[in-house]
Amino acid sequence: VVVIGETGSGKTTQLTQYLHEDGYSKYGMIGCTQPRRVAAMSVAKRVSEEMECKLGTTVGYAIRFEDCTSSETKIKYMTDGVMLRESLKEPDLDNYSAIIMDEAHERSLQTDVLMGLLRKVISRRRDIKLLVTSATMNAEKFSAFFGHCPTFTIPGRTFPVDIMFSKTPCEDYVDSAVKQVLSIHIGSPAGDILVFMTGQEDIEITCQVIAERLEQLDNPPPLAILPIYSQLPADLQAKIFEKAADNARKVIVATNIAETSLTVDGIMYVIDTGYNKLKVFNPKIGMDSLQITPVSQANANQRSGRAGRTGAGTCYRLYTEQAYHHEMFPNTIPEIQRTNLANVVLLLKSLGVKNLLDFDFMDPPPQDNILNSMYQLWVLGALDNTGELTPLGRKMVEFPLDPSLSKMLIISEQLGCTAEILTIVSMLSVPSVFYRPKERVEQSDAAREKFFVPESDHLTLLHVYTQWRSHGYREDWCVKHFIHAKAMRKAQEVRSQLMDIMNAERMEYVSCGTEWDVVRKCICSAYFHQAARVKGIGEYVNCRTGMPCHLHPTSALYGLGYTPDYIVYHELVMTSKEYMQCVTAVDPYWLAEMGPMFYSIKEKNYTQKEKRLANKAEMAKMNMELQIKITREKEAEEVERQKKASLTPRGLTQIVTPGRREP
Repeated sequence: VVVIGETGSGKTTQLTQYLHEDGYSKYGMIGCTQPRRVAAMSVAKRVSEEMECKLGTTVGYAIRFEDCTSSETKIKYMTDGVMLRESLKEPDLDNYSAIIMDEAHERSLQTDVLMGLLRKVISRRRDIKLLVTSATMNAEKFSAFFGHCPTFTIPGRTFPVDIMFSKTPCEDYVDSAVKQVLSIHIGSPAGDILVFMTGQEDIEITCQVIAERLEQLDNPPPLAILPIYSQLPADLQAKIFEKAADNARKVIVATNIAETSLTVDGIMYVIDTGYNKLKVFNPKIGMDSLQITPVSQANANQRSGRAGRTGAGTCYRLYTEQAYHHEMFPNTIPEIQRTNLANVVLLLKSLGVKNLLDFDFMDPPPQDNILNSMYQLWVLGALDNTGELTPLGRKMVEFPLDPSLSKMLIISEQLGCTAEILTIVSMLSVPSVFYRPKERVEQSDAAREKFFVPESDHLTLLHVYTQWRSHGYREDWCVKHFIHAKAMRKAQEVRSQLMDIMNAERMEYVSCGTEWDVVRKCICSAYFHQAARVKGIGEYVNCRTGMPCHLHPTSALYGLGYTPDYIVYHELVMTSKEYMQCVTAVDPYWLAEMGPMFYSIKEKNYTQKEKRLANKAEMAKMNMELQIKITREKEAEEVERQKKASLTPRGLTQIVTPGRREP
């Protein structure tokens, strides 16, 4: 069933309880998937309070690196990714009697893959119930995907919202938003204001400009200016839910986190700039870029709905009505069509999906993306020349990490530095641990520099963690050194979870002491395909593509006084320039050892022509192996067909009754 539920209808909290009361939990768990971790945790907490049980007993949640469930759990909230991992161990999801896919209209990468898998599960298991909840716009598409199943609409409890479009397109959305905030604050009735911006930088500038303009006014009413974005410390995030001092009006400046994940009561005015930031992957250069793009009509409607939660409200859209109808997409482009698919390819291969281009995707990803991801996994050694999983690839699937990080952890056992690599991988799996407030930039940069390890950002992260551990994991130590205590605690949890997986895989836990070269070689083994060599002062070029890339000003290698000849980087992000994030200097001989398909030691009399011929011979060998495999598969199918034919007795005559069908 596809359930169409408006915001505020209580579908997330109530549907699971209805199924529980109806007796579905007698035959298995009731699972509810969420696209966001925050939502899975907060909804589970709310439902456990409503059912008057302790969180983790009848009602629990599971997110990556955190499992708050027990053997008593009947209702389980989780992220889509957790459900995907469970399908690895149990392809038919036999532990569940009902599954609710919540917020499916958001079309996250994991949601789309999960829908393809669940479509197969319900064809094999007739006893399982699947409910997909969606916003109005996508409901028909979901219904068609699941064989034109019935749809059911739940009306919401929202109040009317007046929508005001801009008469002319605005040139500077930050300036227009600030003017609109001050106009509402001085001339409109009481009620809090919510402003949608694209990211941290825009939010900080907007808050600063509002404060400056307020000071220029003659005795204005009090106004509490509150930013909210994911990198903000938890205590400052919590302020948006608290009542402002002296009953002041609140203005909350937020990213799209406030579209669905967070609901703040008392919002009467919404200012929609009409933009958001999307991570877009370019398969040709293998780079993610954060691009500011216009929001879709669905996003715009979701944003305006935030003004009508507690009473009639107003939404000011800083774009024209014509732009809304003719320039905006009806829905956001699904993540699966604009992101790196290496993780998805690895997961589907481990689930036994032979041909990824034939998999049941609701919106198939571009073929280039799939082929690029398969190539990336082949380079890492997770797939063989015929596209099948290698023993290393099977081991990599066990870790809920990016493929490169999984490989780094597995190779660390051979090199004898699992303790150090485990910490580095944990630190890379959480958002940035360094806190850089706008008003104290110089102090925070000076504090960060104390942790720098020359020639390696990865070792800098290791240094931060070991220092925090030696100071008893204290929060005041984090505050003093401008480090996110929440991110550090998360890294600690991730580390213990990965440790459990390593123990289950019987991997040895060893330390290399202060042999930093061993750690750097291990990092090189996972990132040799993302190597760059120096060209000029402070500028690098990618060894494979020749594309220019730059050290980020916050890197330990920036301002070293010299630039290492060869480096590897964790990721390349395009902002104002192509910046390499998390960089480590490496020995060029390691590159030739770890990535022989890309690099070789330049020998005398070894011409460019001979190198091309060697590469050509390697490609011919790969194609030959692929052809042999295809021929063998066809032969095996033919043998199987002949075997079935030989089992049918020849002398048997079948009596056919006209008009009668075989049951």
